[in-house]
Amino acid sequence: MTDDNPIDDSPIEHDDVETEQARVSALRAGLSDYELDEEDAALLDLADEGPDAIRILPALPVLAIVGRPNVGKSALVNRILGRREAVVEDTPGVTRDRVSYKAEWSGRQFTLVDTGGWEPDARGIDRSVALQAEVAVDLADAVLFVVDVNVGPTSTDEHVVRMLRQSNRPVLLVANKADDARRDLEAASLWSLGLGEPIPVSAVHGRGVADMLDLAMEKLPEISAVAKEEIGGPRRVAILGRPNVGKSSLLNKAAGEERVVVNEIAGTTRDPVDEQIELGGRVWRFVDTAGIRRRVHLQQGADFYATLRTQAALEKAEVAVVLIDVTEPISEQDVRIIDLVLESGRALVLGFNKWDQLDDERRRYLEREIEQDLAHVDWAPRVNISARTGRHLEKLVPALETALESRDMRVPTGKLNAFIADIVAAHPHPLRGGKQPRILFATQASTRPPTFVLFTTGFLDPGYRRFITRRLREDYGFEGTPIQVNMRVREKRERRT
Repeated sequence: MTDDNPIDDSPIEHDDVETEQARVSALRAGLSDYELDEEDAALLDLADEGPDAIRILPALPVLAIVGRPNVGKSALVNRILGRREAVVEDTPGVTRDRVSYKAEWSGRQFTLVDTGGWEPDARGIDRSVALQAEVAVDLADAVLFVVDVNVGPTSTDEHVVRMLRQSNRPVLLVANKADDARRDLEAASLWSLGLGEPIPVSAVHGRGVADMLDLAMEKLPEISAVAKEEIGGPRRVAILGRPNVGKSSLLNKAAGEERVVVNEIAGTTRDPVDEQIELGGRVWRFVDTAGIRRRVHLQQGADFYATLRTQAALEKAEVAVVLIDVTEPISEQDVRIIDLVLESGRALVLGFNKWDQLDDERRRYLEREIEQDLAHVDWAPRVNISARTGRHLEKLVPALETALESRDMRVPTGKLNAFIADIVAAHPHPLRGGKQPRILFATQASTRPPTFVLFTTGFLDPGYRRFITRRLREDYGFEGTPIQVNMRVREKRERRT
């Protein structure tokens, strides 16, 4: 199955409730022939919940890695993840874009934040490292502060330590590049930083990393205190976009007053600003995330800080409005910000700003760019606005409400399995090696975002999973929210004779 295959767009006729319940019972009984684990059983228990049940997966605790350039932060990230994810070079400051990863240790999952991606020059290094650490600490439940054991404590390290002491976050002092026992003795000099006992490790060789992670798990809470979902209160909206796209102007116009400094210089907003604003008869909490003030010696590092702050805002938000400047071509940076929203599982609204400045020629180019660059988010509501004048700002509210409702939507298990049976009957999975994987059972594991789990007898092609996702949208809507379709491949139990 590929995305180019023609599909039958006719609506699927579902059975009545009793038939659906009977189907679920029969499918679940059939699963008893397969090898299932405790997590499978928990998912199947969830399948019995009513259609109005909103299920939220607990927010994973966040562990941040901070330290000055070239102390081995990215090598430590790769060692913890068990795979080469972060770029490792001898040149300081090569980390880019992606700064958070899902990790696991001793059966516990957590989010790992890598903070190596800025390029300050020597003049700005102390302030830059401290600022980088400050942003990371805002995001984290606990911190690994990495120091090069061969260099010992530096003035930069001391700058960061002062900030860490004020953060009230648990901090583990990691003495990296301790490749042998002699280096362990040199780590003793790091006691002077006042962060407790240094933990000697070698990220490259793996030495001491397991002990370090054991200690980190003791510091991390079961559920994140910084990334957890809040229940109740105003719905939380992050305003995202590249510098100078109009984020602060939008916040000011929505608030009806000058809440945020607006300047033509890109990146003049220093910190995210949370504001409760009444719009469309409802109170919302808006988070403006214009990034940081750019200085000449921090030009290259500013994009990294903006990415880190964007992720911090997304952790607090339920829905993101990504502003796009229609007077300029859609950029790679626009697409990257949208992809950050998709990774975070937050709902998405696209705000096409400066619409009042759009002429006919630019409009034609814009539609072509949207078709080419934003095809993967064609399900996101689009609102054409002018943040400066407030034009069509009222259209933002129904788009936000639609996206949030979709993110909370749950498909009853009976209807979901009837839906899967119908589309598989009409469009079976292609044969692979003479075998055809079957979908044994389907359930919605959680909302926010809607996450579906398919129990299968074999691996489903990515194209086939995209096909199922597309049909879910056609049948149920899900306008404005990412959808996750996961698989659990299970084998039949061996029959005892």
